Amino acid sequence: MERRRLGRTGQMSTVVAFGAAGIGRVDQDVADRAIQMALDHGVNHIDVAPRYGDAELRLKPWMSGIRDRIFLGCKTAQRARDGAKADLHRSLDRLGTDRFDLY
Repeated sequence: MERRRLGRTGQMSTVVAFGAAGIGRVDQDVADRAIQMALDHGVNHIDVAPRYGDAELRLKPWMSGIRDRIFLGCKTAQRARDGAKADLHRSLDRLGTDRFDLY
């Protein structure tokens, strides 16, 4: 799949990112098939957010095996520092990872 540089980050992200909102409303089996399909097609950029239902939890079983080869972006709807910090740590925990590439 074609890749392009993501802004000034130097990251070469696939032109198609996996937006995880859809897997937040399905069971793990359906989510697993969607994630595997994206990976099989070369997607290396995943976008997730706390507002995406259980998407973070659906991705968690995958993180240990794919974290080093994907670009992981997350966002928050919180606008105060303490709220955003709490969202950040909750998302990291729910995903089972220690970092985001973009927040």
